Amino acid sequence: MCKKLVVLIPALFSCLFTGCAVNPITGEEELMLISEDQDIAIGRQYAPEIEKQMGGKIADPVIQNYVNSVGQSIARISHRPNFEYSFVALNHKSINALALPGGYVYITKGMLEKLDNEAQLAAILAHEITHIVARDVANAMSKQIGMGLLLSTVTSEKTPQSVLTIADLTQQIVGLRFSRKDEMEADLGGLEYMARAGYNPYGMVETMQMLQNLNETRPIEFLSSHPSPENRIQYLTAAIQTKYFNLAGSKIAKEDYYKSVRSRLGN
Repeated sequence: MCKKLVVLIPALFSCLFTGCAVNPITGEEELMLISEDQDIAIGRQYAPEIEKQMGGKIADPVIQNYVNSVGQSIARISHRPNFEYSFVALNHKSINALALPGGYVYITKGMLEKLDNEAQLAAILAHEITHIVARDVANAMSKQIGMGLLLSTVTSEKTPQSVLTIADLTQQIVGLRFSRKDEMEADLGGLEYMARAGYNPYGMVETMQMLQNLNETRPIEFLSSHPSPENRIQYLTAAIQTKYFNLAGSKIAKEDYYKSVRSRLGN
């Protein structure tokens, strides 16, 4: 008991003088220096610049509506359904997906071209939703950029200097790196979300296999900012066989994906 108290006391004092929140993915109490309202404000501030720097939205409402509908079906059953989620397909050749605090999720044309069905799309979006729910994005921003600097740009009046700062900071946001622990939690949390939303959980395994195979021939942007934990395929497969073994016949929707996305990308 004494040893446990020695470990807990510093954490308790830290939370007392700063702030703590429970990570709904792990159930653990973690240090959190900003509020959910600030999460939303940061996401809203930087979302337009993300779109601008990454080629803008794909100019096809069918693709956009399809990606958004899949994302919303997962966000509704997440631990933070109160965020105003937005799922946008970007006209960028990189094989990537990323998220901003507060519910903003982006997936690139390059990634959409590599996916084969709706379950795989759901896997990517669920992974990013989990990063938002666990507030990994806000934590990574705070550690790698500085939350004070990010919040300083959240103003109603934009000067030329602040616009330049937003553009510069957005480049850093795109390059944020998550820890391997965060990635494993996002994999398993995303697996839970997509399964609860009715998708075949093997879509997550297939997607990670595809990304790792591509990464062997050239670096993949998604795996650069989302470093692959050891044995990713193994622990995902083990989780499915243990917890989701009765969902193998769930939604895959290959034809829907080709009709609504792949056939419309112009390749």
